[in-house]
Amino acid sequence: MAVHAFGNLPRSPVSGERYDTYEPERYGCVAVDDQWVEPLAEKLREVPVYWHSLDLPGKGLDDCGITLIPPASIPAVLAALDASEVWATLGALLEEAGAGS
Repeated sequence: MAVHAFGNLPRSPVSGERYDTYEPERYGCVAVDDQWVEPLAEKLREVPVYWHSLDLPGKGLDDCGITLIPPASIPAVLAALDASEVWATLGALLEEAGAGS
């Protein structure tokens, strides 16, 4: 089964930086099975994000790469998470990221 990793950048990205390398240890990523991510991805289809860089705005989760969730979109992502225990750690990461903005 496919696994998706969600992490928290130690600082805000800046224009021109790219995040193309999968580095779960560096960003303290949380692994989430695809069965949980698919319904979440559907709920987030219209949420503004960036793909790999602040120079590539998009909407929803990038299926084959790195999605950067801006602080303004964190409330929408938190609202999309269900009460399942599988999302507790990811929710805590998002709340931490939102508090730092």
